[in-house]
Amino acid sequence: MIFMSDISTYESRTGKVNCTSEELYYFLTDIRNFERFIPKDKFSDIKMDKDSCSFNVSMMGKVNIRIGDRKEYNEVVFSGNAMQVNDFSLTVKFSDAEPSHSEVKLSVLAQLNPFLNMLAAEPINKFLETLITEMEKFDGWKEIRRDSGTP
Repeated sequence: MIFMSDISTYESRTGKVNCTSEELYYFLTDIRNFERFIPKDKFSDIKMDKDSCSFNVSMMGKVNIRIGDRKEYNEVVFSGNAMQVNDFSLTVKFSDAEPSHSEVKLSVLAQLNPFLNMLAAEPINKFLETLITEMEKFDGWKEIRRDSGTP
């Protein structure tokens, strides 16, 4: 019996970060900025460039992520695949909330069969909560990598 994959959606709460939407946009559009958040004890074989990264995760295997769509100062979409079969996207939507602060919301769309969806829901929701919490605590938005050729 073959199980068809469905698109599953997971969303974070809306968080508030200590930077402008412009600073957040430039941070998100250079994947190398995320290296500071990668726990070396949980990931291996990490390869990064400005637009993509790949790494191995215990129990999942190789994960590939690349920057997909971007809407200047409002949204960045990361596309990827894991376990060589599952496609997913992570969308970061954000806007200025007040001077020097932005509101941000994360969502994951994943192509999962019903069984994988049941197994993945809790870890994905925990990942989104951890990510939004870490973004709220982060205070180095101004010390980001930014190529001179970036618009």
